[in-house]
Amino acid sequence: MKKFFVPGSLFLVRSWLLVLVCSFVVDAADANEEPGTKNEEQRTEPFRPEAGKFPPLEKANSYRGVLAFVDHANRRGSLRVQTTGEFFRNPPHPFAMLPYGIVRYHGAPADLRDIPLGTILNVRVFLPPDPRTSSVPVIQTGTAERPAENHAILLEDEPSYCLREGKVWKLKELDLQKTQGTVVASLEPKEGGDGKGSEQTMTLDAATRIWRGRERLGLADLIAEGVWPASGKKSLEGQTVQLGLTWHPTPGGVFLRFHISDIWLDDTAMQRAAQNQTEVYKAFIRSRWMPAWVDAVEYGKFGRATVIATLFGGMDPSLYADFQKGDGAAMNAAENTLKHAGGAYGPAHMASKGSILDVSTATGEVPLGSSGIQIRFETDLIIEGIRPGRVVRVRPAGWPDLQLPREEYLGDGTFSHEDRFPTLAIFPKY
Repeated sequence: MKKFFVPGSLFLVRSWLLVLVCSFVVDAADANEEPGTKNEEQRTEPFRPEAGKFPPLEKANSYRGVLAFVDHANRRGSLRVQTTGEFFRNPPHPFAMLPYGIVRYHGAPADLRDIPLGTILNVRVFLPPDPRTSSVPVIQTGTAERPAENHAILLEDEPSYCLREGKVWKLKELDLQKTQGTVVASLEPKEGGDGKGSEQTMTLDAATRIWRGRERLGLADLIAEGVWPASGKKSLEGQTVQLGLTWHPTPGGVFLRFHISDIWLDDTAMQRAAQNQTEVYKAFIRSRWMPAWVDAVEYGKFGRATVIATLFGGMDPSLYADFQKGDGAAMNAAENTLKHAGGAYGPAHMASKGSILDVSTATGEVPLGSSGIQIRFETDLIIEGIRPGRVVRVRPAGWPDLQLPREEYLGDGTFSHEDRFPTLAIFPKY
């Protein structure tokens, strides 16, 4: 809590603090304290990943917050990190996706551009691998609302988190007044067990989307069916669902209470949402090329080279299946934000062309961020940016060769790391 004092107003300050503390106590049960995001998972020694190595997930810090800002082209944004107290006054905390960092939305792979602002997100984060080239400001001393770790290996919305952890929301009681109301629910293991989540009160309204099988419903539909009352309370008897959570300003001096944006009533509805998002992301990756990093380069004569690269993880299996031995491919250098590098006309302008000599799959446990799939790519004209430890993007011959928006690739030799924080110079002068 920030300390402040205005001369002559000590009594008012004390009164305000008393009300504030009472609000915290009353609403403590509303804070969504999931096991995967509690402070005990935070490591005493923040971990800094090494270039060319996938970091161990157990060394990651974890927290959750509200998506407050997105710069999708540079795979970065800001979260208002969840804390007790004046949550709405917490300043947005910058984060960046690691090049192999995975985003999941509705239980499926996603890009940052797919996630609406205000969505509650769970993150697993590390220190920036190289603070000198970090695409977000480096936090030297971490606090609860501004953790030092701000480079994400995993960023996922509520249903993605619950599906991965094997958890479900159980609805206990509904209190509805026409077009808005509250729901009491608890987060619990899907298969039962000892873990019983504390009950939490969340809001919902006429804009809340309710999914049942292949249907999209609203409050009015369930009221018309007699499933929910038009007004008043009703016991929901622990109905099992998945919830999409956001944060809205809440009346009554409640500083931290989540809002339900979506309710998936059954597995069919959740699976359909995941499939829809999967198709969105598959089209996105095929137009932007598969990210990977270079493990080794075997140089030949007159520009020839064989590149060994590991494809990044988190994609739909059908995308990896498009990498076949003997097929043609193109490989282009990329920056750590996954922006294509080099070329004034898009990714294919300077990319190295060649063929895939071999595709191999690792055995045993594969670290998060890696697909475990390694390709051997041969080209007769290798470009400068394809070096061991560097990030690249690869396009199998069967994927479309498309032109990208100008903000999604770097020009030839004109980029400086000093340009990573935009200034007024980005705006045209009229």
